[in-house]
Amino acid sequence: MTVPKFTSTPIDEIPVIRENLRRAFRTGRSKSIAYRKQQLLALAYMIKDNAARLHEALDLDLHRAPSETNFIEIFPSLAEAKEAYDSVGKWSKPERVHWSFNWFAMNPTIRKEAKGVVLIISPFNYPITLSLGPLSGAIAAGNACVLKPSELTPAYSALLAELVPQYLDPEMYTVINGAIPETTEMLKLQWDHILYTGGARVASIILGAAAKTLTPVTTEACHPPSSWFLLHLGGKSPVFIDPKCDLKMTAKRLMWGKVTNAGQTCIAPDYVLVPRSFVDTFVTACIEALKEFFPDGAEKSDSYARVISPGHFKRIKALLDGTRGAVAYGGSTNEDTKFIEPTLVVGVKNDDSLMSEEIFGPVLPILVVEDVNEALEIVNSRDHPLALYVFSRDAAYKAKVFDNTQSGACVANDCIVHYATEGLPFGGIGPSGSGMQGGKFSFDTFTHFRGTLDNPKWVDIILGGRYAPFTPKKQASIEGMFPSFPRRDGSSRWNPLYLFGSA
Repeated sequence: MTVPKFTSTPIDEIPVIRENLRRAFRTGRSKSIAYRKQQLLALAYMIKDNAARLHEALDLDLHRAPSETNFIEIFPSLAEAKEAYDSVGKWSKPERVHWSFNWFAMNPTIRKEAKGVVLIISPFNYPITLSLGPLSGAIAAGNACVLKPSELTPAYSALLAELVPQYLDPEMYTVINGAIPETTEMLKLQWDHILYTGGARVASIILGAAAKTLTPVTTEACHPPSSWFLLHLGGKSPVFIDPKCDLKMTAKRLMWGKVTNAGQTCIAPDYVLVPRSFVDTFVTACIEALKEFFPDGAEKSDSYARVISPGHFKRIKALLDGTRGAVAYGGSTNEDTKFIEPTLVVGVKNDDSLMSEEIFGPVLPILVVEDVNEALEIVNSRDHPLALYVFSRDAAYKAKVFDNTQSGACVANDCIVHYATEGLPFGGIGPSGSGMQGGKFSFDTFTHFRGTLDNPKWVDIILGGRYAPFTPKKQASIEGMFPSFPRRDGSSRWNPLYLFGSA
């Protein structure tokens, strides 16, 4: 097997590509549900037929094990394509609006229509899932689409550019490769929607450029790969530990969530809040889990990935070098191979270097707290994270954390897996992102919900009061069209539009 060489798309071709996609979209071919299903099936087979080449590409880009790529990328991407294939007819069906008899007569209906030509800008850390997953939604919604994968995964990005025109309609779906110059050129153009996953600095640039062309944007969370991005979507996803948790399960699932993809996951556990009396017990269990994962050490394991770039390596190492906490496990690094050992750091304070930004690597700071109330104070003093985790067997403990925090998602007794759970939205809140994706939510993101009415002549018997000259009788007829509210004492109902009545 061979992976093609990465080449950037010529900048002067980018406006032409966009215009050609618009021309193809206007033919109306993607209005057909059969066409969309054929493209979704082709997308699924593109992934299935080329799984070995995708493994090779992700090994070159991230030194990632095929089994890990299967679980966190290939299988979820296939599942999204399959869900869209099975559901596109139901999702796309016009939706009747039912309210009252008066409005029902007008046949109020929501049409589900494609937005047009959309742009998906995806990051390096989950390059398959975060490009082809949203693409399933864009296809199901009937759009034409440009994929812009990360230049930091050159093997995958080059392979994607080769495969897409082989499997999908090349007039409707294409790949633009490149870095800042190519992305800058794309952002000069108007798109019908942009879905961006990445850092906050780039998000602000994209939002600013999109504002000039009135392009709608969905931002999703993922850490940027170089030191010049210090603030980013995603935030620091906290973990609450209840001493009454299932300790062995907690340690195993938490460490898996932290070391998967060498910690380069926007929803990876970023820091842990542990009661003082439970710290030593908790750390011992986590060390045992890591030794079970990597009996001969992570550096010798073929099941452990590497960080993406030298700049990213240096950023994580600087955070680790600057900590005032105590390294309880790990800490070794190798700049030549971009290896950072899974590392536990105990006694970290809220103002530590490891708490200054999202780590986005295999280093886990452990903050000692007195109780769950102190843990809540720390978490709520920071920006809303993309994910929040709780390990506990106590329903009241879990409810207290969920009810007193804000985050993109909240998960009990596991990490990361929610992003691939069918039916759940994946998205942030506040600085961790806007909008949602995943399954039906990706379809909705790329869909224009177009309201329609068809009002028969006889409805003027009811709505004739809208025409001048206005009389009390006409006002009363219009008032009856709208809902009424309970009076303050609850004794009867009044209509808010009846301005002269007693409330």
